[in-house]
Amino acid sequence: MSVPHVSSDSDDDRPVIRLFNRQKPVHKILGGRKVADIMLWRDRNLSAGILAGATLIWFLFDVVEYNLVTLLCHIALLGMLLIFIWSNAAPLFDRAPPQIPEVIVSEHAFRELALTIHSKVAHFSSVLYDIACGKELRKFLAVIGSLWILAVIGETCSFTTLLYVGFLCALTLPALYERYETEVEDLVAKGGRDLKKFYKKIDSNVLNKIPRGPVKTKVH
Repeated sequence: MSVPHVSSDSDDDRPVIRLFNRQKPVHKILGGRKVADIMLWRDRNLSAGILAGATLIWFLFDVVEYNLVTLLCHIALLGMLLIFIWSNAAPLFDRAPPQIPEVIVSEHAFRELALTIHSKVAHFSSVLYDIACGKELRKFLAVIGSLWILAVIGETCSFTTLLYVGFLCALTLPALYERYETEVEDLVAKGGRDLKKFYKKIDSNVLNKIPRGPVKTKVH
Protein backbone atom coordinates (compact mmCIF):
# COMPACT_ATOMS: atom_id res chain seq x y z
CA MET A 1 0.00 0.00 0.00
CA SER A 2 1.70 3.19 -1.18
CA VAL A 3 1.67 6.36 0.88
CA PRO A 4 0.76 9.52 -1.06
CA HIS A 5 3.76 11.51 -2.22
CA VAL A 6 4.22 14.86 -0.50
CA SER A 7 6.22 17.60 -2.14
CA SER A 8 6.74 21.15 -0.97
CA ASP A 9 5.42 24.11 -2.96
CA SER A 10 7.37 27.36 -2.99
CA ASP A 11 4.20 29.42 -3.44
CA ASP A 12 2.44 27.90 -0.44
CA ASP A 13 3.53 26.61 2.93
CA ARG A 14 1.23 23.62 2.64
CA PRO A 15 2.56 20.49 0.94
CA VAL A 16 1.21 19.53 -2.47
CA ILE A 17 -0.24 16.02 -2.34
CA ARG A 18 -0.12 13.66 -5.29
CA LEU A 19 -2.24 10.54 -4.84
CA PHE A 20 -0.33 7.30 -5.57
CA ASN A 21 2.75 9.38 -6.50
CA ARG A 22 1.13 10.37 -9.77
CA GLN A 23 2.83 12.91 -12.00
CA LYS A 24 0.28 12.98 -14.83
CA PRO A 25 -3.31 14.25 -15.04
CA VAL A 26 -6.07 11.77 -14.28
CA HIS A 27 -7.12 11.69 -17.94
CA LYS A 28 -3.63 10.61 -19.02
CA ILE A 29 -3.42 7.96 -16.29
CA LEU A 30 -6.69 6.44 -17.52
CA GLY A 31 -5.29 6.14 -21.04
CA GLY A 32 -6.20 9.51 -22.50
CA ARG A 33 -8.63 7.99 -25.01
CA LYS A 34 -12.35 7.29 -25.33
CA VAL A 35 -12.46 5.13 -22.19
CA ALA A 36 -10.94 7.97 -20.16
CA ASP A 37 -13.48 10.39 -21.63
CA ILE A 38 -16.31 8.08 -20.57
CA MET A 39 -14.95 7.54 -17.04
CA LEU A 40 -14.41 11.28 -16.53
CA TRP A 41 -17.78 12.21 -18.07
CA ARG A 42 -16.28 14.33 -20.84
CA ASP A 43 -19.12 13.06 -23.03
CA ARG A 44 -22.00 13.24 -20.57
CA ASN A 45 -24.62 11.74 -22.88
CA LEU A 46 -22.49 8.67 -23.62
CA SER A 47 -21.45 8.18 -19.99
CA ALA A 48 -25.03 8.58 -18.79
CA GLY A 49 -26.23 6.11 -21.44
CA ILE A 50 -23.67 3.51 -20.40
CA LEU A 51 -24.56 3.97 -16.73
CA ALA A 52 -28.28 3.68 -17.52
CA GLY A 53 -27.65 0.52 -19.57
CA ALA A 54 -25.60 -1.07 -16.78
CA THR A 55 -28.28 -0.14 -14.24
CA LEU A 56 -30.97 -1.69 -16.45
CA ILE A 57 -28.97 -4.92 -16.81
CA TRP A 58 -28.41 -5.09 -13.05
CA PHE A 59 -32.11 -4.44 -12.42
CA LEU A 60 -33.19 -7.19 -14.82
CA PHE A 61 -30.80 -9.82 -13.45
CA ASP A 62 -30.70 -9.00 -9.76
CA VAL A 63 -34.06 -7.39 -8.95
CA VAL A 64 -36.42 -8.93 -11.50
CA GLU A 65 -34.26 -12.11 -11.56
CA TYR A 66 -34.44 -12.38 -15.33
CA ASN A 67 -32.85 -15.52 -16.77
CA LEU A 68 -29.81 -14.90 -19.01
CA VAL A 69 -30.90 -17.35 -21.73
CA THR A 70 -34.40 -15.88 -21.80
CA LEU A 71 -33.04 -12.34 -21.99
CA LEU A 72 -30.68 -13.18 -24.85
CA CYS A 73 -33.47 -14.94 -26.76
CA HIS A 74 -35.79 -11.96 -26.30
CA ILE A 75 -33.10 -9.55 -27.49
CA ALA A 76 -32.40 -11.75 -30.53
CA LEU A 77 -36.13 -11.99 -31.32
CA LEU A 78 -36.56 -8.23 -31.04
CA GLY A 79 -33.49 -7.58 -33.19
CA MET A 80 -34.60 -10.01 -35.91
CA LEU A 81 -38.10 -8.51 -35.90
CA LEU A 82 -36.73 -4.97 -36.31
CA ILE A 83 -34.38 -6.06 -39.10
CA PHE A 84 -37.23 -7.88 -40.86
CA ILE A 85 -39.47 -4.79 -40.74
CA TRP A 86 -36.62 -2.48 -41.77
CA SER A 87 -35.53 -4.70 -44.69
CA ASN A 88 -39.02 -4.99 -46.10
CA ALA A 89 -39.99 -1.36 -45.53
CA ALA A 90 -36.72 0.16 -46.80
CA PRO A 91 -37.60 -0.08 -50.56
CA LEU A 92 -40.89 1.72 -49.94
CA PHE A 93 -39.06 4.77 -48.56
CA ASP A 94 -35.99 4.55 -50.85
CA ARG A 95 -33.81 3.58 -47.92
CA ALA A 96 -30.89 1.16 -47.86
CA PRO A 97 -31.44 -2.14 -46.03
CA PRO A 98 -29.66 -2.55 -42.65
CA GLN A 99 -26.05 -3.66 -42.63
CA ILE A 100 -24.07 -5.42 -39.92
CA PRO A 101 -21.67 -2.89 -38.33
CA GLU A 102 -18.07 -3.55 -39.29
CA VAL A 103 -16.87 -3.39 -35.67
CA ILE A 104 -19.02 -6.41 -34.73
CA VAL A 105 -17.43 -8.76 -37.29
CA SER A 106 -14.01 -7.13 -37.56
CA GLU A 107 -11.19 -9.64 -37.10
CA HIS A 108 -8.79 -6.83 -36.20
CA ALA A 109 -11.05 -5.63 -33.37
CA PHE A 110 -11.32 -9.15 -31.93
CA ARG A 111 -7.56 -9.67 -32.19
CA GLU A 112 -6.81 -6.40 -30.42
CA LEU A 113 -9.34 -7.20 -27.69
CA ALA A 114 -7.80 -10.65 -27.16
CA LEU A 115 -4.26 -9.20 -27.00
CA THR A 116 -5.35 -6.53 -24.53
CA ILE A 117 -7.05 -9.07 -22.26
CA HIS A 118 -4.02 -11.38 -22.47
CA SER A 119 -1.56 -8.61 -21.54
CA LYS A 120 -3.71 -7.46 -18.61
CA VAL A 121 -4.13 -11.00 -17.26
CA ALA A 122 -0.40 -11.72 -17.65
CA HIS A 123 0.55 -8.50 -15.85
CA PHE A 124 -1.97 -9.13 -13.06
CA SER A 125 -0.73 -12.71 -12.60
CA SER A 126 2.90 -11.55 -12.46
CA VAL A 127 2.15 -8.89 -9.85
CA LEU A 128 0.05 -11.29 -7.79
CA TYR A 129 2.83 -13.92 -7.91
CA ASP A 130 5.46 -11.43 -6.73
CA ILE A 131 3.23 -10.37 -3.85
CA ALA A 132 2.44 -14.01 -2.94
CA CYS A 133 6.17 -14.77 -2.70
CA GLY A 134 6.32 -12.38 0.25
CA LYS A 135 8.95 -10.08 -1.20
CA GLU A 136 7.09 -7.08 0.23
CA LEU A 137 5.32 -8.00 3.45
CA ARG A 138 3.28 -4.80 3.54
CA LYS A 139 1.73 -5.45 0.12
CA PHE A 140 1.20 -9.11 1.01
CA LEU A 141 -0.79 -8.22 4.12
CA ALA A 142 -2.74 -5.54 2.24
CA VAL A 143 -3.76 -8.00 -0.50
CA ILE A 144 -4.69 -10.69 2.05
CA GLY A 145 -6.84 -8.18 3.95
CA SER A 146 -8.47 -6.92 0.73
CA LEU A 147 -9.29 -10.45 -0.43
CA TRP A 148 -10.78 -11.28 2.96
CA ILE A 149 -12.94 -8.13 2.90
CA LEU A 150 -14.02 -8.95 -0.66
CA ALA A 151 -14.96 -12.49 0.42
CA VAL A 152 -17.07 -11.13 3.28
CA ILE A 153 -18.80 -8.70 0.91
CA GLY A 154 -19.39 -11.54 -1.57
CA GLU A 155 -21.35 -13.46 1.07
CA THR A 156 -23.78 -10.58 1.55
CA CYS A 157 -24.57 -9.74 -2.09
CA SER A 158 -24.83 -11.47 -5.42
CA PHE A 159 -22.11 -11.58 -8.08
CA THR A 160 -24.20 -9.33 -10.33
CA THR A 161 -24.50 -6.70 -7.61
CA LEU A 162 -20.77 -6.90 -6.92
CA LEU A 163 -19.99 -6.33 -10.60
CA TYR A 164 -22.46 -3.46 -10.77
CA VAL A 165 -20.98 -1.77 -7.69
CA GLY A 166 -17.48 -2.11 -9.16
CA PHE A 167 -18.66 -0.68 -12.49
CA LEU A 168 -20.47 2.14 -10.67
CA CYS A 169 -17.31 3.02 -8.74
CA ALA A 170 -15.22 2.96 -11.93
CA LEU A 171 -17.67 5.29 -13.66
CA THR A 172 -18.11 7.78 -10.81
CA LEU A 173 -15.06 7.87 -8.51
CA PRO A 174 -12.50 9.09 -11.12
CA ALA A 175 -14.81 11.95 -12.14
CA LEU A 176 -15.49 12.90 -8.51
CA TYR A 177 -11.76 12.75 -7.73
CA GLU A 178 -10.92 15.00 -10.68
CA ARG A 179 -13.55 17.52 -9.59
CA TYR A 180 -12.69 17.52 -5.86
CA GLU A 181 -8.99 16.72 -6.24
CA THR A 182 -7.66 19.04 -3.53
CA GLU A 183 -10.13 17.92 -0.86
CA VAL A 184 -9.61 14.21 -1.63
CA GLU A 185 -5.82 14.47 -1.58
CA ASP A 186 -5.88 16.28 1.78
CA LEU A 187 -8.00 13.49 3.27
CA VAL A 188 -5.81 10.79 1.73
CA ALA A 189 -2.66 12.47 3.04
CA LYS A 190 -4.08 12.55 6.56
CA GLY A 191 -5.19 8.93 6.27
CA GLY A 192 -1.77 7.97 4.90
CA ARG A 193 0.00 9.51 7.89
CA ASP A 194 -2.32 7.73 10.32
CA LEU A 195 -1.88 4.44 8.46
CA LYS A 196 1.89 4.84 8.51
CA LYS A 197 1.86 5.35 12.28
CA PHE A 198 -0.37 2.30 12.71
CA TYR A 199 1.90 0.17 10.52
CA LYS A 200 4.96 1.22 12.51
CA LYS A 201 3.26 0.02 15.69
CA ILE A 202 2.34 -3.31 14.08
CA ASP A 203 5.80 -3.66 12.60
CA SER A 204 7.57 -3.05 15.91
CA ASN A 205 5.21 -5.07 18.09
CA VAL A 206 4.28 -8.00 15.84
CA LEU A 207 6.07 -8.31 12.47
CA ASN A 208 9.61 -7.86 13.79
CA LYS A 209 9.01 -10.72 16.23
CA ILE A 210 8.16 -13.21 13.46
CA PRO A 211 11.15 -15.52 12.86
CA ARG A 212 12.40 -15.58 9.28
CA GLY A 213 14.72 -17.93 7.48
CA PRO A 214 18.03 -16.89 5.91
CA VAL A 215 17.78 -15.00 2.64
CA LYS A 216 19.29 -16.93 -0.26
CA THR A 217 21.28 -14.98 -2.79
CA LYS A 218 20.92 -15.75 -6.47
CA VAL A 219 23.97 -17.12 -8.27
CA HIS A 220 24.40 -15.65 -11.71
